[in-house]
Amino acid sequence: MLTELRRTLVSKSWLPDLALIALAWWAAFWLRFNLGLPARYVQDALLTTPIALLGMACGLTLMHVPRQSWRYVSLADLRRLAAGVALGGLLTTTVVMGLRVEGFPRSVFLISALLALVFLAGARAAWRTLMELIHAPASSAPGSRALLIVGTLEEADQALRTLKGVAGWQVSGIVSPHVQDTGRTLQGVPVSGGVEQLAKLAQDGGIGTVLLASPAGAELRREVLMRWSGSGLTLLTLPSADEWLSPGGIAPREVQLEDLLGRAPVQLDARGLSSLLGGQTVLVTGAAGSIGSELCRQVARFGVARLVCVDQSEYAIYQLEQELRKSFPNMQGVYLTASVREPERLLAIATRYQPAVMLHAAAYKHVPLMERGNEVEALRTNVLGTLHAARVAGQVGARRFVLVSTDKAVNPTSVMGASKRLAEQVVQEVAALCSDTQFVSVRFGNVLGSSGSVVPLFSAQIEQGGPVTVTHPDIVRYFMTIPEAAQLVLQAGLMGRSGQIFVLDMGEPVKIAELARMLIRLSGKSEAEIPIVYTGLRPGEKLYEELLADDETTEPTPHPKLRVAKVASSELGKLIEIEAGISDLGGGLSGPEVRRFLSQFVPEYRPGG
Repeated sequence: MLTELRRTLVSKSWLPDLALIALAWWAAFWLRFNLGLPARYVQDALLTTPIALLGMACGLTLMHVPRQSWRYVSLADLRRLAAGVALGGLLTTTVVMGLRVEGFPRSVFLISALLALVFLAGARAAWRTLMELIHAPASSAPGSRALLIVGTLEEADQALRTLKGVAGWQVSGIVSPHVQDTGRTLQGVPVSGGVEQLAKLAQDGGIGTVLLASPAGAELRREVLMRWSGSGLTLLTLPSADEWLSPGGIAPREVQLEDLLGRAPVQLDARGLSSLLGGQTVLVTGAAGSIGSELCRQVARFGVARLVCVDQSEYAIYQLEQELRKSFPNMQGVYLTASVREPERLLAIATRYQPAVMLHAAAYKHVPLMERGNEVEALRTNVLGTLHAARVAGQVGARRFVLVSTDKAVNPTSVMGASKRLAEQVVQEVAALCSDTQFVSVRFGNVLGSSGSVVPLFSAQIEQGGPVTVTHPDIVRYFMTIPEAAQLVLQAGLMGRSGQIFVLDMGEPVKIAELARMLIRLSGKSEAEIPIVYTGLRPGEKLYEELLADDETTEPTPHPKLRVAKVASSELGKLIEIEAGISDLGGGLSGPEVRRFLSQFVPEYRPGG
């Protein structure tokens, strides 16, 4: 502490504080004696000024006040400053009283401490205000866009603070959901009215842009979107925490579907994942797909030494290579074209690069497509491909193997779902044979924006002018974002025990028709312009997906969004029979044979249910 105090006292940045402390000490005498200092107390003030300086310096140093940045001083800094002044005043009082200065006015101690706090805090606040005025973006400059902020006062306050660092925006008013807020001001911006007056307020002020300050998934966001999309207003939102890391990440952006559905951020065991992945080699199959590519991005952030990306699509793996080389220039990336249906190729790759972790995302996942004419392909890729990958992980001594599965494996009614359930059983069988590798499966539902999902389909239909086709007005699905799915796959892979099947908390189900309406509104259109047409359920498609994350079918884990599925233990020792059975099916288009084969190994499979 003495070393830090000595360094602080000789620092030029400490000079303003020392001057203000001395001023507060003398001003305390002056105020104590009614704006005049008697001659007999001048000597007392002179003798005790060094003590006051040293006492305050010690108190402020102990509270680390000298390390504060004046330009970015916050309420937390001011609270620490107050604690430092109180401690410094106590030290000064103790020393001066210990010297027994005759007739010393004791009220000076309290007055000087209060003045020191006012002077030091005022100086910092004034400096921050000055810096903000100097460096603030020119909101009123030509080309600046006027906007209204919609949200509670707390939400609007945060939005205003964020916009201070963004040029080109001028906040004209705040629209609050609470009527009693109307007429108040926040950071100099008036609360112009309630949400129901939004369109009129925007029209009266000639404003065409609205910033939604409410968090993702808030009902207020959805209300504003469904009520005023297509009315000529541009709806913006603040970026998420992940987006802040990207260039231009703090600038407002247009509202997206993920913002309206709303998913709480995933809490990852960053230390555990860094220990598992940092400095290691990780191999991802299906690396160029929607989930696989996001797994690659998430893995790269944890500092892997080498990332081996395997995918059968040449163009897709090329695109992934370009992206990762740009985003993670210091990471060693290996980009290979290969199919998980070729065990020799997969083994050669794994033998050469010796991955510590294998993430198996390669799969055929489109339900209707796998239901008509492609049944045997689902078995070859989803079942045999998984078997090959799992075996290779055990052969090369990988520490962990994670299968990306699906909620459609629960009481499956489709070939795709049944093939993924059989893939889970295959992983459990291999786990029993390879004790050195932890084998885990992770199930989750629909992923927003993934290839083959309804969102890209609906978006394309809207772009073409409609109609948007929905199979049934009551059909519901569970949705999560691609980053959330990838992060939870990694988290499950970290915490899982060999043979376990993890289920992700998918939140509340969403009606597909409601999803379609949101997308239409987000495009700036109305249902009158882009109609919704119902086409009927497709082969193998359920009206409702199984509810996975309940106490009857799952068990809790330490992570709030992960549960372990309770599944009936399958009979072990059937790998050879499964391989031979799939080979015997040949390359024909006989769907009934495939379904009979799946029913043999997946008792809960109900074709066309």
